[in-house]
Amino acid sequence: MSRQDNIWNRVDWLLIAIFFVLVIFGWLNIYAVGYDAEQVQSIFNFTQNSGKQLVFIAGSLVIIIIIMILDFRFFDSFAYYLYAGVIVLLILILLFGTEISGNKSWFVFGPVRLQPSEFAKFTTALAVAKLFSSKNIRLERLKDQIQSSWIVLLPIVLIVMQGDAGTAMVFLAFVFVYYREGLPTYYLLVGVAAIAIFILTLMVEPLYLTIAAVVIGIILIAINNKRLKKVAMIVVGVIGVIGLVESVDYVINDVLKPHQQNRIKSLINPDADPLGYGWNVTQSKIAIGSGGTLGKGFLEGTQTKYDFVPEQSTDFIFCTIGEEHGWLGSFILITLFMALLLRIVFIAERQKGNFARIYGYAVACIFFVHFGINIGMTIGLFPVAGIPLPFFSYGGSSLWSFTILLFVLIKLDAHRMQVLTR
Repeated sequence: MSRQDNIWNRVDWLLIAIFFVLVIFGWLNIYAVGYDAEQVQSIFNFTQNSGKQLVFIAGSLVIIIIIMILDFRFFDSFAYYLYAGVIVLLILILLFGTEISGNKSWFVFGPVRLQPSEFAKFTTALAVAKLFSSKNIRLERLKDQIQSSWIVLLPIVLIVMQGDAGTAMVFLAFVFVYYREGLPTYYLLVGVAAIAIFILTLMVEPLYLTIAAVVIGIILIAINNKRLKKVAMIVVGVIGVIGLVESVDYVINDVLKPHQQNRIKSLINPDADPLGYGWNVTQSKIAIGSGGTLGKGFLEGTQTKYDFVPEQSTDFIFCTIGEEHGWLGSFILITLFMALLLRIVFIAERQKGNFARIYGYAVACIFFVHFGINIGMTIGLFPVAGIPLPFFSYGGSSLWSFTILLFVLIKLDAHRMQVLTR
């Protein structure tokens, strides 16, 4: 029997088991969202989201079989071609795409809708892994930082042009991959500081922040007045902070769309307009909190049944878990996701080749950002960004893209020992 015939003996069955548990749990919760006790319909009803999701799950099984049949070298050899193909789709969608919910992100073919930006995460992960594993790139050098950044920046720009800032934000996950491969720590610190200052500017009068930045700068210059290099860095830092503070108003009012502005406002003060832009998050927290410790029971969620929370089966699917399964169900779900992430990192670390290792970290970072932001926005820790919860949110494009991300890693891991003999 050939090595290819034995592929199922070498796959990571623990990771596959976690995948199927999450997918089935997600499918049941999609059914719970649309359940009506007065008009009971089968979970297999293909006119309902649960039935359609079952079709998407079947499509995932086909995708899994195709990935496992393909030669594992395919993903390394054709990484740039797959990336280029999706970039072309992202450009075409700007010309021929269909606008849904304010985002021109979809190709619509009759009843079938396809969102290329979901698959861009996978191809970008391949391209980043290919670049870092095949070229002598040292991310300590500015030249290499600029050279390697275009792979991530290009899909971000194209997706932002579609109006889908939420999906574009997911690509920031690759910062952690770059950091793992040698990007200096101060880039992360600067990024975190910039986000903190941006949020602080929304809460505090910008003039006060500008004065504080100048005063702190003067104090630091006085302390380091004999070190010209540090003084220059302090001056540049103060100018940067002031520039960021002054630009926030422009970004909020002239760059972001009205619905995106409202999402920021609801994050800062969700109680300011509880019946308007704060409605989603307020109702989401009510639904999750109403579940208590053990939840109201499967199919018993009242917030779910009466559509208090919009986008219940997609962006806010976690509300159903919190309401019907309570703190315990939410804890189990978070534990499953943590197990998924830790297993992916473990698999990435045991790879014999750089390509599979880097790709594995990209997969872990993408899942982490999706998981963290989706749950965070349902409890008011992040602005509502339209980011699906992996394997739970209704939709074929997201389910298939997450399936591809995961099973390509499983495929590469199953052949990790063969890398040594290439």
